[in-house]
Amino acid sequence: MSAVAIISKPQKPELQALLPELVLWLRARQFDPVLDPVSGNYTQAARIVPRHLLPEENPELVIVLGGDGTLLSAARVFAKTGTPILSVNLGSLGFLTEVRLADLYSTLEGWCTRCFTTDTRWMLHTELWRDGKLYSQHEALNDVVVAKGTIARMGDFRVMLNDQLAAAFRADGVIVSTPTGSTAYSLAANGPILMPNVDAMIVTPICPHLLTIRPMVVPGDAQLALRIEGIPDQTYLTVDGQEAVPLKVGDELRCRRSQYNVKLVRLGSAGFFDVLRAKLKWGER
Repeated sequence: MSAVAIISKPQKPELQALLPELVLWLRARQFDPVLDPVSGNYTQAARIVPRHLLPEENPELVIVLGGDGTLLSAARVFAKTGTPILSVNLGSLGFLTEVRLADLYSTLEGWCTRCFTTDTRWMLHTELWRDGKLYSQHEALNDVVVAKGTIARMGDFRVMLNDQLAAAFRADGVIVSTPTGSTAYSLAANGPILMPNVDAMIVTPICPHLLTIRPMVVPGDAQLALRIEGIPDQTYLTVDGQEAVPLKVGDELRCRRSQYNVKLVRLGSAGFFDVLRAKLKWGER
C-alpha cells in the first residue's frame, strides 16, 4: 500500500473525531496512513513516525491538518522530496491552507481520481556564514528574518546584490521573502504583494531609520547577501517564524532561490486575488 503522511497542529479539538475517521477512510482506499507524533495523540490506529523522518516513508501525499504555520513546517520537512501537500485549514487566517475542513474528503476524492491541480511555490535557500565558514543553512517557504529580541535598539545592515552594494541602513531588522511570503510578515512591514509565480525576492527593512529606504524587489536568480554590521544582544535569524538561530556581529546571510519547490494540492479554481479578497479583504471599502 502507498503511504500517506499526516501532520497536525497541536491542541486542535477537531482532531479528536477527525483523525480516527481519516485513518479509516484512507485504509478503505488501500493507503497506509503514517502519523506524526501530534497526530498520534488522537489515534493509535496507525503507525507513528517522528516528523523529520516522515520523508523516509516515501508518501504519495502529505495531509496537513492545521494552519499556515503547520504547513510551513511540513513544507520544510518535505522540501527535498517534492511530495504534494494537501493542507486543511484548522487555523484562523489560513492564507496558504485553502481547503476547508468540510471539503477535506471531496478534495481527497479528487486527488484519488487525479482530478486536481498542483500549485508550485518556490523556496528560499539561506546560508549563515560566520568567521568565513558555513555555520548553518535553511530552506524557507515564506521568509527569513533578522530581528532583535527584547532590547529596543536598532541594528546596522548592509545589503549586497551580486557583490554590489544595494543599501546600507539602520533598522529594527530585515525580512528576505519569497513571493509566497509577500503576504506574510513582509506585508505587515509595508512590503509589496507579489503573485506566487513571480521570479523575485523581496528585501523589506523593519522600521528603518531613514525616510529614503523602502522595500526592494530583486530578481529571483540574484545572489543576495545581508551583512550584520551592528546588532544588539538577542538578535536572531528566524526561518518561517519557527526556526531561530542567535546572530553575532560580522555574520553574513547569503540568500538565493532554492533548488526545491513545494507542491500544494488544489481542487477548486480560486485564483490568487480571490484568496486576497477572502482572507485579507483586498479592495474592500
